[in-house]
Amino acid sequence: MSYPSELVIDRADDVVTLTLNRPERRNGVTWPLIEELIQALETVASNVEDRAVVLTGAGGAFCSGMDLAKSVAPNEFEFMRRVGHAVTLLHELPKPTIAKVSGAAVGFGCNLALACDLVVAGETALFGEVFADRGLSLDGAGSWSLPRLIGLAKAKEIVFFGSKLSGAEANDIGLVNQVVAEDKLDTVVADWATRLADGPTLALSMMKKALNTSLETPFATAVEQESLAQSLSFRSQEAREGMTAFLERRPPRFRG
Repeated sequence: MSYPSELVIDRADDVVTLTLNRPERRNGVTWPLIEELIQALETVASNVEDRAVVLTGAGGAFCSGMDLAKSVAPNEFEFMRRVGHAVTLLHELPKPTIAKVSGAAVGFGCNLALACDLVVAGETALFGEVFADRGLSLDGAGSWSLPRLIGLAKAKEIVFFGSKLSGAEANDIGLVNQVVAEDKLDTVVADWATRLADGPTLALSMMKKALNTSLETPFATAVEQESLAQSLSFRSQEAREGMTAFLERRPPRFRG
């Protein structure tokens, strides 16, 4: 007997869409789903034709967190290490990523969205750090992401009280990049993903790496790393195309 994949992978115009596919459980995460996500992200990282990634959920929800009905005992630590590996791959992926959030993004699901470079939410989106309500600690790199996005004091407030935020509320405190009408969500994310896929992949990957480490990097180190990255950029095919397009007064064509 064959079973449906818990992660659906679609490729179109150099954009990869990864869809968590357990709608009957609001895309609650299981060990098999984590393994599929890890494999997919490893493939995307090494595939030059994959230029941008959209992460979303099926059936009107992004992700309801861990599926607590699926026990991982007695291997909780091994499972959480795999969860951490999946989030790390997403965070460090040398391609720009967008979380497209409709419906619930709570617990691990919230932090999975925040591991993406950009978060676009529909009006039905609900973000929640509900770990305290379950007697659980943080996971999904929430302890890293939240203070950087909204500040330490606000992060503690949301985590300690298990707060839930609408898309508009999340947007107001800087947790997401944009909130849009639900019927515009697909269009806005598709536009952003296409623009990123049209962009200079090498330059974007170096900028992403620099920004991801910026709060831990001394000023002098950041300047030195920028010098190295920019010197590599100057010699790249992307830069030659960008300079030529500027001189010819036309949009650059970075793909291919």
